[in-house]
Amino acid sequence: MITVNLDVMLAKRKMSLTELSQAVGITMANLSILKNDKAKAVRFSTLAAICQVLDCQPGDILVYTAKRTNSAS
Repeated sequence: MITVNLDVMLAKRKMSLTELSQAVGITMANLSILKNDKAKAVRFSTLAAICQVLDCQPGDILVYTAKRTNSAS
């Protein structure tokens, strides 16, 4: 499972979603979908633009977490 921590990076950079939207040229609606972990995909060009504006690495925004399975021992 991939989790999007865009809100964390925005807080660290003291930047609003509106400011990021204007700087990157991506609609607020699309950034909100990404920020709220509702996106099914993200383009590398979008990720690169966000990382450039936030001065971060993709791994600062995207985090992989293994799904836990409920298995009886």
